[in-house]
Amino acid sequence: MESNAFSFISKGWREVRDSADADFRLMKDRANSFKNLATSFDRELDNFLNSATPPPFSVPAMDSPPPPEIEFVKKLRPKLSAMRRAYSSPDFSKNVLEKWRPKARIRIDLSAIRNAIVSEVEEAEESGEEVVEFEREKRGRRLSLKEFWDWGEWKGEGEARDWEPIRKLKSRFKEFEKNSEFVEKFKSSLKSMYRHPQESKEVPPLDVPELLAYFVKQSGPFLDQIGVRREICDKIVENLYSKCKNKLLLQSLSGEESGVVGNENINDELDLRIASVLQSTGHRYDGGFWTHHAKREASDNERHVAIVTTASLPWMTGTAVNPLFRAAYLSQSAKQKVTLLVPWLCKSDQEQVYPSNVTFTSPEEQEAYIRNWLEERIGFKADFKISFYPGKFSKSRRSILPAGDTSQFIPSRDADIAILEEPEHLNWYHHGKRWTDKFNHVVGVVHTNYLEYIKREKNGALQAFLVKHINNWVTRAYCDKVLRLSASTQDLPRSVICNVHGVNPKFLQIGEKIAAERELGQIAFTKGAYFLGKMVWAKGYKELIDLLAKHKTDLDGFNMDVFGSGEDANEVHMAARRLDLNLNFQSGRDHTDDSLHGYKVFINPSVSDVLCTATAEALAMGKFVVCADHPSNEFFMSFPNCLTYKTSNDFVAKVKEALENEPHPLTPGQRYQLSWEAATQRFIEYSELDGILNTEKDGAKSSTYNRKRITKSVSLPNLTQVVDGGLAFAHYCMTGNEFLRLCSGAIPGTRDYDKQHCKDLNLMPPQVENPIYGW
Repeated sequence: MESNAFSFISKGWREVRDSADADFRLMKDRANSFKNLATSFDRELDNFLNSATPPPFSVPAMDSPPPPEIEFVKKLRPKLSAMRRAYSSPDFSKNVLEKWRPKARIRIDLSAIRNAIVSEVEEAEESGEEVVEFEREKRGRRLSLKEFWDWGEWKGEGEARDWEPIRKLKSRFKEFEKNSEFVEKFKSSLKSMYRHPQESKEVPPLDVPELLAYFVKQSGPFLDQIGVRREICDKIVENLYSKCKNKLLLQSLSGEESGVVGNENINDELDLRIASVLQSTGHRYDGGFWTHHAKREASDNERHVAIVTTASLPWMTGTAVNPLFRAAYLSQSAKQKVTLLVPWLCKSDQEQVYPSNVTFTSPEEQEAYIRNWLEERIGFKADFKISFYPGKFSKSRRSILPAGDTSQFIPSRDADIAILEEPEHLNWYHHGKRWTDKFNHVVGVVHTNYLEYIKREKNGALQAFLVKHINNWVTRAYCDKVLRLSASTQDLPRSVICNVHGVNPKFLQIGEKIAAERELGQIAFTKGAYFLGKMVWAKGYKELIDLLAKHKTDLDGFNMDVFGSGEDANEVHMAARRLDLNLNFQSGRDHTDDSLHGYKVFINPSVSDVLCTATAEALAMGKFVVCADHPSNEFFMSFPNCLTYKTSNDFVAKVKEALENEPHPLTPGQRYQLSWEAATQRFIEYSELDGILNTEKDGAKSSTYNRKRITKSVSLPNLTQVVDGGLAFAHYCMTGNEFLRLCSGAIPGTRDYDKQHCKDLNLMPPQVENPIYGW
């Protein structure tokens, strides 16, 4: 910032010096031209006199008298010589100036005239009067243009002097102003040329509170990393940046831009304020530290969206199913091409992860399985590409971790927009190119509440503290925008809360079928309550057993079926038998299974979910849902069939209410709200893709979006980008060290993919892809 400031000052002094030199050169050239004119006049006069005097050797006729013109010239020649000597005197110009200049010198301020013209352009509709500003050295008052023309004499010291050229010029201008049509066209041309505030208006300089506010705002990433909450930083910025400065900013911008600022928060107003000051100096910011400019130049007619996720079918988990549906529905639009990038597991890992002993010998075989599963549920053929990246299954984390640089599996020609499903998970051990350097726009979608899971483990509080800051670190370094499915996740940089998931269309079809049966008077629900989910304690089984054990007598005769399988299945079964609970455990199955259609009540007491897919599916089928009053269920609370409870006694009341009543039929609006079409529309809006993909269709909205970004970016050096780039570089260095990777829980040897991955995916060995590692 200091070097840039000095460069601004030096640049301004150079421009002033160059302008002054040019003016002096022009004055010198004009003086020389007058001198040449005088010399030329002298030369012509000499020629004339010489031509009038007879040659020395000529003999005139004795009888003819000399012409009268020659006698006149002879008499005039002494006077002309005296005039020549006077005009050729070096002090002539000095004497003339001293003799004729007015006693009170007049100096016209050209910059003031320029400001007056611009002021007239903006205020012509209100006042109808052109204002010109010129400054008298002694009086220093401003005169309107009308007063200037009406004032026909300049007053000196004790005397009045009429300036005849001014009177003539005034009369000509009055005749010119009568042609109003031409004048209006001239005014409109001036208004069209005046586009940028810095060209016409003086921007007030920054004061100390504004500089301090901007420093605190730009230091937000650093303060956040050391534990200072973002709300505190925002409060400090708001207090420092006073409202009177906001008014100055609004006055210094055009009407259209001030409307944009009025709708923004205090941080955006401060950004525009700083940008307006820098733009008024003529400075343009072209980047800084850690900035990579070699990005793909994307045309508006063909965009590429790469969706990168952490799981794949046949593993029936949220990060395998939801990104698959997102890719299918995004590919329906002709505005973009879509690629889904999923992990490829070697056979040994497939046997541990995929249910029913399903394994694949090649990526093509797994791709065929994925497409068949998808088309059976959406009812149309989705046109998108499926690619694979090397992955390893971590038993301790019960999740798939990338091996090598995942970003390299998206070709540079397609590196336009990236959607990172679980960005923290994908980037914990990411050692490769920075996503925001390779892609033009990177969106992260947070699926999992990792902090809630980690707190249940040994030393969970300490681990949760570390993971919280690591998640904050990697999402800040690698994402431009982060979408949180609910408020149950940790607050991440540049994040907003929005449910961007829909339900499988089959569930909506089942719900419509059940509603039709009920309209015909048939009994649609013949069974009571059930729960479905992966059988691990964190999925809500602990809460369910605790509630049923506490209110066993209140729910006397209540029976519940539980469908699921998982790592904690044996412990869950033993706990239920020990407490003598009426739970009927069955193996896990697909929620669309016919055996589940007859249940009327879905009970989900989990408070670790971010957004339970099974809850949305049960609502789509027209069932009652009994769930906790928790941020993860906030999206579902608007549905009348969603019964939430706050206490254990309230839980009992809601369960009895659901068993004794019939669910309400879903309205068309509620069905659409649960669909993937609505979820895709919400995703495009909240991820700011509408300003990128809908440039031509949504002209007004996208132009506002682009104007705000351009206004801030063209001249605003952003310390946040420098900090984010530094965090990304530090993360790259740390994940390149195998010892640090192992200390943080990485799978050994996953900085690069192994030989088995090379064989399965037809990849070059990592030593060839990254030769520096083999040296």
